Amino acid sequence: MHELSLAIEIGRLAEEKLGPSVARCVTVGVEVGTESGVEPSALEFCLEAVLSHPPWVGAKAAITRPAGDIFQVTYFEIEDDDGPND
Repeated sequence: MHELSLAIEIGRLAEEKLGPSVARCVTVGVEVGTESGVEPSALEFCLEAVLSHPPWVGAKAAITRPAGDIFQVTYFEIEDDDGPND
């Protein structure tokens, strides 16, 4: 099941890019192309498992399905402590 290895790598990349802010990540955006060979529901299941363990605090995956063979992490949404006017 290569979706599990992809989910683990997405978690590793996020930890590398976000550093200590990874614990405040609420959404991970991923594009999974229709021709990518990745099963979106399997990837989502694996990401839920990866993102439910520390240092994560229950971040969710937002998977979109563009045409083509693209597979990429598109964004990390971080919880902001500065309030509603930022």
